Amino acid sequence: MATAPATISDQRLTSTQKKAFAAAWLGWGFDGLDSFIYSLVAIPFVRELLGPSASLADVMLKAAIIQAVFLVGWAMGGAVFGRVGDRLGRARTLTLTILIYAVFTGAACLAQTWWHLLIFRFISALGIGGEWAAGSALISETLPKRYKHLSGGVLQNAYIVGIIAAALTVGALGGYSPRWVFLVGMSPALLTLWIRRAVPEPEEWKGERTVKEVPPVRELFKSPVLATTLYTMGLTTIALTTIWAVLYFSSQVVRAVPEVAALGPAAQAKVLQHVTIVWACWNLAGNFSAAFWAKWVGYRVAFATLFAASFLTYFFGFGHTHTLFQTEVWLSATMFVSSGVFALFPPYIPPLFPVLLRTSGSGLCYNIGRLTAAIGTLLGGSFAIRAGGPHLAIWYVGFLFLPGILLAFFVPVHKGE
Repeated sequence: MATAPATISDQRLTSTQKKAFAAAWLGWGFDGLDSFIYSLVAIPFVRELLGPSASLADVMLKAAIIQAVFLVGWAMGGAVFGRVGDRLGRARTLTLTILIYAVFTGAACLAQTWWHLLIFRFISALGIGGEWAAGSALISETLPKRYKHLSGGVLQNAYIVGIIAAALTVGALGGYSPRWVFLVGMSPALLTLWIRRAVPEPEEWKGERTVKEVPPVRELFKSPVLATTLYTMGLTTIALTTIWAVLYFSSQVVRAVPEVAALGPAAQAKVLQHVTIVWACWNLAGNFSAAFWAKWVGYRVAFATLFAASFLTYFFGFGHTHTLFQTEVWLSATMFVSSGVFALFPPYIPPLFPVLLRTSGSGLCYNIGRLTAAIGTLLGGSFAIRAGGPHLAIWYVGFLFLPGILLAFFVPVHKGE
C-alpha cells in the first residue's frame, strides 16, 4: 500500500532552508546592532556635535528628535520595502535593505552637525524597517511549520545579539569619540554578497508571482484583509511604542543614577555595557520563554499575559529612581517580558496575509507602530527634561499596555489554531 507523501511539517531542514534562516538571522542581528548603537551614545555624541556651550536640555531634545526621525524612517522603510519585497522578491529585498542600513550607519561617523546625523540615521532606518518584512516573509515561506514557534525565538535573539555587540563596541571604544562606534555598523555590507549568491527566492512566492499580479496596497484595507490589518497594527503599535521607550531611555536612566553620574565618560561606558549585556541576556531567555508560552496557550493568551506582565514591570520599575543594582534588575525584568513578545511576531504576522501581500502587510503593520514610538520619544524626551528624569518617560508609556491586554483577545489567529 502506498504511503502518504511527506508534508512540509514532516521535513527536515534542507540546505536552502538553513541558508534562508541564516540570512534572516544575520540580517536581524545586524539590525539590532545598527538600530541600538545610537541609543547608547546619543547624549555624548549629540553633545559633541552641538559643542561645549550647549545646555543639557538642548542636547536631550536634539537627541530625541534624531531618534524620532529614525523611527519614522523605520516605519517608512517597512512600508516601502514591504511593497518591494512582494514585487522583487524576499531575498533580493533582504540584500538591498541590509546594504542600505550598513552604509548609512557607517556614514554617521562623518556627521559634523546634529542634522547630518539625523539624515544618516533616517536613511539607515529605511533599510532596517524593510529588512524585517523581507526576512520574516522569507522565513515564513521557507521553514517547515513545525519550526514556526521556535524560529520566532531564535530570530528575535539575533536582534538581542546585535544589541550585545553594540554594547561591547561602545564599551571598548568608551575612551574615544562616540562617532567611531558607527563604523562597526558597516560590517553587514559584506553579508549582502553572500545572500545574493546563496539564498534563492521562496518557491511559494515564485509560484504566486508567476501566475498572479501583485495586488494593490489598498487591498490591505478591504475585506477580508482589513480586520487583520487593523488588529495587527494596533497590537504592534502598543508593543513598539512601549519597547522603544525602554530601548532609547534605558541608557539615560543608567547614566542618571547618582553613582554612575559621578563617573567619567569611559567608566560610564563600561557600566552601560555591563547593564545592557545583563538585560540583553535576560531578553534572550525571554524570547524562548515567550515562544514556548505561545505554543502552549495560543497567541491571544500569550499576547495578553505578556502585556499584563510588562505593565507591572513598567509601573513598579520606573515610577521613581533606583540604585544601579535595582535599575539593572528592573531593566532585566522589563526586557524579559516586554521585549520577549517580539519573538512572537515573525511567525505570527506574515502568514496572516495573502502571499503577494505578505511583505507589504507585514512591513506596514509591524512598523507603523514606530510612528507612535517616534511621537512617544519626542514627548518623553521633553517630559524627562521637565519632570525629573528619563525613568518617568518609560513609566508613563507603560499605561499603553492596559488597552493592549484587551486588544490581544480579539487579534486574528492562524487557520487551525
